[in-house]
Amino acid sequence: MTFTQTSNAPSAIGPYSQAVVHNGLVYTSGQIALKPDGSDDILQENVILQAKQVLRNLRNVLEASGSSMDQVIKTTIFLVDMNDFAAVNEVYEDVFGAHKPARSTVAVKTLPKNALVEIDAVAVVNK
Repeated sequence: MTFTQTSNAPSAIGPYSQAVVHNGLVYTSGQIALKPDGSDDILQENVILQAKQVLRNLRNVLEASGSSMDQVIKTTIFLVDMNDFAAVNEVYEDVFGAHKPARSTVAVKTLPKNALVEIDAVAVVNK
């Protein structure tokens, strides 16, 4: 088992890893719209901009773990407001294109740093 740490994505804001690689799979921690510059600042503008940053962060964690977005087999999306489902879905579809991993979307009361969206993933590690 190996733990991923990359400066191309935000550091964990608690006692956990950005991702764990085990038996050919990478399990990412949930990504929120923190900037990877170490400032611990979150994009507050809107859910679309947050979703774009979240997916950039997720891509960078996957790549640092030896995987990629097209190797994702499952994601979970956490939304503070289900009214944002369609907007996040558009951003998600732009990123994943024809690749359609299994997915769950869950409404939650709050997220860390008052984020509007959080996404985690499970992906195959490139050999």
